[in-house]
Amino acid sequence: MGLSTHVLDTMHGTPAAGMAVTLYTLAGDTPTLVKRFTLNDDGRNPDGPLYDNASLKAGTYRLSFDVADYFRAKGVDLPEPPFLNIVHLDFGIAHTDQHYHVPLLCSPWSYSTYRGS
Repeated sequence: MGLSTHVLDTMHGTPAAGMAVTLYTLAGDTPTLVKRFTLNDDGRNPDGPLYDNASLKAGTYRLSFDVADYFRAKGVDLPEPPFLNIVHLDFGIAHTDQHYHVPLLCSPWSYSTYRGS
């Protein structure tokens, strides 16, 4: 299936529908924009995988999640500057024949991730 992502809003106990996300490839510390997208009603990347296995390449990638703007849009009163603004997850892909699912669980004050299935 390639590469996909999913975000759960742990403050409200819901998928993070409407959160803005940006995908980059990384060469060293230099990011190259691949695409920007908005999570669907289930908190997932829309329109299928971000990369299918045929186009996925070994290397380092970054997903940037606009956490602060998402929570502001939900009516959460955040301090300025917010504790979490944009969460950047850098991760490596070694096996292009496998599925890499990168979930994020977040609140305005914390986040966690793992390699999902």
